[in-house]
Amino acid sequence: MILFAGIDGGFDNSELEYEETYTIVILPDHVTLPFPSVELPEKVRLAVDAILMAEGAERKEQVAAWIADKKQTSAYAMNLQQIDNGVIVPPSGWKCIKCDKTDNLWLNLTDGMILCGRKNWDGTGGNNHAIDHYNETHYPLAVKLGTITADLEAADSSGFSDLLEGSSSDVFSYPEDESVLDPLLAQHLAHFGIDFSSLQNNIMRCNNWVGVLTEMTTAERELDQNTNFDWNRIQESGQDVEPICGPGYTGLVNLGNSCYLAATMQVVFSTHSFYSRYHRNQSLKVAFEMAPADPTVDLNMQLTKLAHGLLSGKYSIPDLEKDDNANATSTARAKQQGIPPRMFKAVIAASHPEFSTMRQQDALEFFLHFLDQVERANAGKPELDPAKSFKFGVEDRILCSSGKVTYNSRLDYILSLNIPLHEATNKQELEEFHKFKAEKLSEGKEVSSDEIVRPRVPLEACLANFSAPEEIHDFYSTALKAKTTAIKTTGLTSFPDYLVLHMRKFVMEAGWVPKKLDVYIDVPDIIDISHIRSNGLQPGEELLPEGGMRSFWHFQVSFKFCH
Repeated sequence: MILFAGIDGGFDNSELEYEETYTIVILPDHVTLPFPSVELPEKVRLAVDAILMAEGAERKEQVAAWIADKKQTSAYAMNLQQIDNGVIVPPSGWKCIKCDKTDNLWLNLTDGMILCGRKNWDGTGGNNHAIDHYNETHYPLAVKLGTITADLEAADSSGFSDLLEGSSSDVFSYPEDESVLDPLLAQHLAHFGIDFSSLQNNIMRCNNWVGVLTEMTTAERELDQNTNFDWNRIQESGQDVEPICGPGYTGLVNLGNSCYLAATMQVVFSTHSFYSRYHRNQSLKVAFEMAPADPTVDLNMQLTKLAHGLLSGKYSIPDLEKDDNANATSTARAKQQGIPPRMFKAVIAASHPEFSTMRQQDALEFFLHFLDQVERANAGKPELDPAKSFKFGVEDRILCSSGKVTYNSRLDYILSLNIPLHEATNKQELEEFHKFKAEKLSEGKEVSSDEIVRPRVPLEACLANFSAPEEIHDFYSTALKAKTTAIKTTGLTSFPDYLVLHMRKFVMEAGWVPKKLDVYIDVPDIIDISHIRSNGLQPGEELLPEGGMRSFWHFQVSFKFCH
């Protein structure tokens, strides 16, 4: 692939560069002093250093959410063998013993070797020398240099175990392949001349390296990479994608694995019901006046705030950038900063153990959780509930071999559809591709992404499959007083303003192994779903005696439980 970087019509790899400067301001006269400066008193320099290195409360909360799962004590910590080889770790000047890396360094707690960490997917990080050392020696634990410190509040509380819990020291177990706790970390560090127990008294002394955080922990680095990744690097194949600005075109800032939330909320607020409820018919001032004493925990307030941010256009303004010519006026570029929905995420996720973390989540699960919370918040005024625009009725019709029927109705927010692969419209192309793939594999070659042919299944086939008759074996008929085979058909009793379709791409293969289908769904501009309407009991139909549906649903629950 040729990018033609740096020339007209080629790939634009230019990035803005920023230079940060610090200045000390003395109030009330606003006298300014440059920083750093050798003329400053040592106490002032130490105080400024401590402020610059300190983490804000928001950052600490983000990291805590990112590592919501509590670290476990390593199985190798209590009986760790340490080699008495005379290694003493100096307070500074660390470097990987196998390369010139001076950051992302790990101290092996068995032999004291200082080695660089793993190489990241984007080329950053180390050169894998620490993991290579483990593969050669099987020495299990390592601590990241520059993270060996502790939380003073935990240290003040009492025992050393509390101090360890508050410690941000990043200990990694290679055989367990995860960050762990080492209850004997102080002892293991002391073996190499590191006085961990003196940490509390020396935390503010920058000449004592044990109290200084100079490196991000693994969790902090993961959070940084997820929140700061430039998603504009991803381009549509063969297309120039031009960002747009204005009302309704405001982006949501990535909070770290929050794409499921951003995608869902962008779709939700594109609907008339949510636009009307939280933007057109309700102002920020009214929502604030209606909110409880703490509006930060009020869902109505946070949804109104989010709607204002997304729909007003106030925050969807192109950034201004200066031309190279100092006399030139500023020009607008399409890229916008967007808004970070932190308060909304905190409120909507407060009652959910998964969404309150910063792990990747399923957008469908979040959508259903979100609608449930909105419905609860509007329970006192159901006429204002915008979630009802997604709600529709589903009805199952069971036809017994006796000729009698029974109906069961329920409400839902999504229509979940199986994907009938046998209805693919490009079967010939698929057969040719499978032959081509087999030939490639026999030659020891991989099939490139450009060569892959995927099944194309029409949406109409998925809808037809949903309403198609289905046999139910061992159905207990209250009319026959015996088990028989019944026919079940499913339809909709009402149609919502907005119909959300869920395509079931995950299937179970032999051995109960889950597999995600690699398939295209062809969606037409106009979808006719009138054929899946269910009209309830029809003239001439006779209902099964009471108890028929109870037997059916008992069977269904048992069947699903076995799955």
